[in-house]
Amino acid sequence: MEKIKIAIAGIGNCASSLIQGIEYYKGKEPEEAIGLMHWDIGGYKPYDMEVVAAFDIDRRKVGKEVHEAIFAEPNCTTVFCSDLPKTGVKVSMGKVLDGLSEHMKNYEDKYTFVLSDEPEPEKADIVKILKESGTEILLNYLPVGSEEATGFYAECAVDAGVGFINCIPVFIASNPLWTEKFQRNNIPIIGDDIKAQLGATITHRTLSDLFKKRGVKVERTYQINTGGNTDFLNMLNRSRLNSKKESKTEAVQAVMSDRLEKENIHIGPSDYVPWQKDNKVAFIRMEGKLFGDVPMNLEMRLSVEDSPNSAGVSIDAIRCCKLALNAKKGGILYSPSAYFMKHPPKQYTDDEAYRMTENFIAGKRAD
Repeated sequence: MEKIKIAIAGIGNCASSLIQGIEYYKGKEPEEAIGLMHWDIGGYKPYDMEVVAAFDIDRRKVGKEVHEAIFAEPNCTTVFCSDLPKTGVKVSMGKVLDGLSEHMKNYEDKYTFVLSDEPEPEKADIVKILKESGTEILLNYLPVGSEEATGFYAECAVDAGVGFINCIPVFIASNPLWTEKFQRNNIPIIGDDIKAQLGATITHRTLSDLFKKRGVKVERTYQINTGGNTDFLNMLNRSRLNSKKESKTEAVQAVMSDRLEKENIHIGPSDYVPWQKDNKVAFIRMEGKLFGDVPMNLEMRLSVEDSPNSAGVSIDAIRCCKLALNAKKGGILYSPSAYFMKHPPKQYTDDEAYRMTENFIAGKRAD
């Protein structure tokens, strides 16, 4: 198969895991391929993609070849595939806008950002790179709270005529104004906010769905997360968390038998613990009532390496977006968005979203 040509905005831990994964699965047989939801999607294997353009704003990454930049500080995720081939693709300077939280500029920690002194590009510059590189799909991996910067790259995708996968909790696919732009230009989009392979949100949703199916009344719940990567450092600025909290909270509320009042549900990051690095620890508590109004509660602790946990989902999202490009299908891809994202334009249960996505892959659903 021809390679799917992708560009990435934000060469952080998630990009590192994705790029490592593309190389890691080369030469493997399906029965050896641990950690994938799909080996084959429309004839495309997990390694049938290549990064042809990349954008970042950190001095330690801009100008470096991608295979080197993904291991530069402040990245701190697990290295499971270090032997990456040289491609000649260098990280270009990106647009800053609100992609860098003010408190991170002078944060006394080796994981802070060192802003590049390269001149910032204009939209036309980014569009030119996307077109000249042959990019087919642009992935957005910017920090949480990058509202303006995400809008900037979404505009670049529209102008360049490339598919867009929005992996962060800024509402693009779930915003009717953006939906219309992608639909009008017949460009596929998947979003918003990647739902990890086995993360806090998918686990919380599964438990909520289980409670509903077993007749347990949920009265209160919380989900608290800690981590030591730059995502958690960025989120110490609580003003950047509105869309993140909405995305994660709505993902859980959507599968409850009855929506909880705001004071009875709390979902969101808790704190930055540097020594955890890319390991995220999630604490989930659910309180409810069983038969006879007898009270019960459940407490769970989940520890996962955050970035690899999302990379396999991204690999599937990329291949589904490519299928839409091949079919000349633009606009929202509702099935993949519902299955792969926390805040899709329309919420479905995970069982429904799974069936819809399988049908989409099989060509039985036009979406």
